[in-house]
Amino acid sequence: MPRSLSRGVVALLLSCTLLMTTAACNDGDDTQSASSAVTPTSSAGFEQQKLAKTRFVANAGLAAGAAYQWIVKPYRAGKFKKGADGRTFALVKAGLAGAFTYNRLKAAVNNAKGDPLLSKAVAPLTAGIDSLKDLGTKLRKGEAGDADVGAFESVINSVKDAGKSAGAEVVDKVPSASQLSGG
Repeated sequence: MPRSLSRGVVALLLSCTLLMTTAACNDGDDTQSASSAVTPTSSAGFEQQKLAKTRFVANAGLAAGAAYQWIVKPYRAGKFKKGADGRTFALVKAGLAGAFTYNRLKAAVNNAKGDPLLSKAVAPLTAGIDSLKDLGTKLRKGEAGDADVGAFESVINSVKDAGKSAGAEVVDKVPSASQLSGG
């Protein structure tokens, strides 16, 4: 198969995966169903707060790892510039990572609602997170610039700082390819 045709097929498949992932991500956060089945008692309230921080750290860490690995790092390396080797594949991966990052940040904010201190720390960041909603598509189309990549870095760093101030330090965790594609 000619190289340009195989690249086109890969790009088409990844774009379809992005569309399916984005549609699947709008179903809501599946962690809420597990916590709603627990009967509240004095110890259950404490456990829910502890689990809320843990879930927040996991989701925010995955978002930070994906944004850095597939958006910030390739952008700084010049992979998004016209004529760059592997540009199309890098843009498709960045688009997937953008949608994944947005989804995990929304889940982290929902998790933060289970802990009063964390909830107060994260509350001012919701507008910044909402501004990332369409950046995945911009990245995939190659329309993102310095300001867009900077927005990802800024929001991720703000979420990390908010978590740290509430006693829930966020560490970057690069998601696997199956997590990124929603599989």
